[in-house]
Amino acid sequence: MTVVLELKNIVRNFHQADEIIHVLKEINLKIAPGQIVALVGPSGAGKTTLLQIAGLLELPSKGTVQMNGQNCNQLTDTERTALRCQFAGFVYQFHYLLQEFSALENVMLPCLIAGQSRPKAKARAEDLLKRMGLKHRLHHRPKKLSGGEQQRVAIARAIANEPKILLADEPTGNLDTSTADAVFNEMLSLVRETGLSALVATHNLDLAAKMDRTVRLADGKLKEKG
Repeated sequence: MTVVLELKNIVRNFHQADEIIHVLKEINLKIAPGQIVALVGPSGAGKTTLLQIAGLLELPSKGTVQMNGQNCNQLTDTERTALRCQFAGFVYQFHYLLQEFSALENVMLPCLIAGQSRPKAKARAEDLLKRMGLKHRLHHRPKKLSGGEQQRVAIARAIANEPKILLADEPTGNLDTSTADAVFNEMLSLVRETGLSALVATHNLDLAAKMDRTVRLADGKLKEKG
């Protein structure tokens, strides 16, 4: 099976005073191209830590992260940063939009940083925002957008550079139920349309059920749900 992301025997420990806290214990996970995986588990189980390691934002204490078959443990910090920018898109519970820029400019920015021309970046951003139902809000700044609209912009921004995988940490956790359902469905539709893989942490089991697979993290261990 072709694998976009593979975590092999991932261990993450934290030192607190004289105590070692074992957050992740021998985690193994494979995600295939186009596969959308729900990551569920209780608060404090380590879902965010697992996503951070999967996205090369944090190093494991032990174990290997492989992206497209490449062993990321063997890369320098600069090489990991370059691979992360090319390979992964991130969505968080809070949108982290730049308040001085419009919705369109927020989505254009990663394209421009990656070296795209302004016309190409603008076309890409407009297309994504329209797919997310924001055709009429392109030039609004974040403070003029609702919470759901801001998170739609954040999702569009995360996939602006056409990554291979989307890593989302409670992407609708700050929204009311009806808005969360709408935003999640739009995100899921966009991910499927673009052929992305995704690993999505969520407490919402109804949302998890809409994905291709569900894995549960509890007591530091990851188990596949049937």
